[in-house]
Amino acid sequence: MRDENNQMEPTVDRNYKPNLVDSHAHLDMPDFNRDRFQVVDRARSKSVGWILCPLDLCSRDSLSNGLKLRQDRPGIFLAAGVHPHQASQLHPGHLETIRRLAAEKKILAVGEIGLDFHYNFSPPEKQLEAFRAQLELAAELKLPVIIHSRLAEKKLLEIIPASGSSPRGILHCYTESLATARTMIERGFLISFSGILTYPRAGDLREVARNLPLDSLLVETDSPYLTPEPEKRKNRRNEPAFVVSTARLLAELQRVPLEKVAESTTANFFNLFKLQNQATGDKMEKA
Repeated sequence: MRDENNQMEPTVDRNYKPNLVDSHAHLDMPDFNRDRFQVVDRARSKSVGWILCPLDLCSRDSLSNGLKLRQDRPGIFLAAGVHPHQASQLHPGHLETIRRLAAEKKILAVGEIGLDFHYNFSPPEKQLEAFRAQLELAAELKLPVIIHSRLAEKKLLEIIPASGSSPRGILHCYTESLATARTMIERGFLISFSGILTYPRAGDLREVARNLPLDSLLVETDSPYLTPEPEKRKNRRNEPAFVVSTARLLAELQRVPLEKVAESTTANFFNLFKLQNQATGDKMEKA
């Protein structure tokens, strides 16, 4: 079998039992134009059965790349939103695109959205405006949200109330405090850890991961960024197959087998989105 670039795809063991979810991978990006389908198949060969790809509505090709991947490979889920870095570019057309994709049942969530007060590529006031607008739309559509938060804990806790109409969702690539993680879990959010967890200087983050309940956690790659430490020497580009390294470290921190982390994080993902777990047959379909 050949992929879209007429390259041979790797052989995949059709008898494997997928048991891990990469809850955040930007496979729509140009970094994967050469081998997008092979990347998915490599992940499947490592028992990464499902991948959530958040689409960038400010990118010309992101939507088409993501929709084609979803159509051609099982186990690909999509979200869509305007990232805080591009909050200044948000316009009503982006919101209408989210609305249309939701109506067509092509996305599971609104995201990635949020706040980034480290880089401030968009002014904070524009970030707050875009964040609130997309949260309101997600609540209207009854979709979870995928949130990016960096150096923004105070505003995050102000905007996401303890109760009310705000949607549930995922705090992706988590790097904030243990206290904020616990509060957001109480407010219906899952905490997702990326390859940062494996970095030598991430001791504080590992303590956060060690002290959170496994039934509120996810793992991700944030591909093509944040390659886990075990793969960094050979691979500058991250990809979903490498989520296994993050899951393995999380298992060590939680003092449970890797299989338990796979089982729990997969169940957490499917429960959040009210999906049916194809690996176990558990019925988690939308009512």
